[in-house]
Amino acid sequence: MSARIQDSGSYAHLWGTPRLRAVFDERPRLQGWLDVLAALARAQAAEGLISAAGAAAITEHARVELLDLDLVAEGTRATGHSTLGLLHELRRVLPAEAAAEIYVGATVQDVTDTWTSLAVRAVCAAVREDLRAVEADLLELALAHRTTPMAGRTHAQPGAAATFGWKVASWADEIHRHLVRLAEGAPRWLVVQLGGGIGTLVAYGDRGPAVRARFAAELGLGDPGISWLSARDRGAEFTAVLTMITGTLARIGGEVYELQRPEIGELSEPRPPGTVGSITMHHKRNPEISEHLDTLARLTRVNAAVLMESMVSQHERDGRAWKAEWVALPEVCLLAGTSAHLARGLVGGLEADEARMAANLSTHLGGTQYPSDPGTAAEMVDFVVDRARRRRAEEPAEWP
Repeated sequence: MSARIQDSGSYAHLWGTPRLRAVFDERPRLQGWLDVLAALARAQAAEGLISAAGAAAITEHARVELLDLDLVAEGTRATGHSTLGLLHELRRVLPAEAAAEIYVGATVQDVTDTWTSLAVRAVCAAVREDLRAVEADLLELALAHRTTPMAGRTHAQPGAAATFGWKVASWADEIHRHLVRLAEGAPRWLVVQLGGGIGTLVAYGDRGPAVRARFAAELGLGDPGISWLSARDRGAEFTAVLTMITGTLARIGGEVYELQRPEIGELSEPRPPGTVGSITMHHKRNPEISEHLDTLARLTRVNAAVLMESMVSQHERDGRAWKAEWVALPEVCLLAGTSAHLARGLVGGLEADEARMAANLSTHLGGTQYPSDPGTAAEMVDFVVDRARRRRAEEPAEWP
């Protein structure tokens, strides 16, 4: 039984996806830390800091299934150190000569921050994949309705005529900018951390930069050029982008939420078989997906604020900020990933009622008295679609 509703058997699907839980759950996280230790050993061996045989043994034995995780937990609690329980257990399964060559000159934050970069890469791939699917569906929907007239609304009141395709194009345009942000931010976020006790690489002498470069290459990450133990802007920026993404998806969800109201009836979110709107009021078709996008955005904003707080760190290393990230960053990633995945289903199955759009336009704006201008609106739709298609043709379909 879990004390956190996010991890309960009944409700976990609301706060995370299986794909992202496979990144942040304990066993894959520990395996990620072990992978980082193995990569570090190989980089150190290549620069002559440890033996090649030791690096090979560490790589061979750095597998979570070989370790007693109860002993790992017991060692962590007994020592009060974040990774000493894991290191003790890894040393137990290693040959004696290799056990002395694990973790040479590194610090716990080198391991965990580097793993965080690997986790961020996995999150970027998942979110980007879903956002690309959302964008593709929005572009198709915008083209299909580029001249479909509807009432545009300001302050929740009918204001002037527009087209539904034009409205959808504005959603796609915002998603486009988030995809650009993810691509532009990746080189800043996806870097190793290696600095030792205070970040100066002093334990490696003049070979420190070469070890760091090899370490980065082993993991397919970038070399930051300098330690970032107390420079926490990377996590803050990444989670800020995820927060903006959930805000956009909540905006789209909010539009569906409002326009699905029976008295408006212009949009309807998909209704999978077996969905129950209300136990006591069977006639209701509740906007469950669009509503939940708002919930996820609220929770993402709150957790992302912790990463902003972490930017205020002291001296060369500050456990207060860094440990808070251990809780908040996975939450932001799980929530944002869930939001993107749900939005993919919402947009992909969105139902538009053209007759109701026309009827509402006629009722509230007089129809012919306030005609829509599909020519101008259609040109805007075409601009958004053409630009997005050019970008999509130039960028790789898979996250690099």
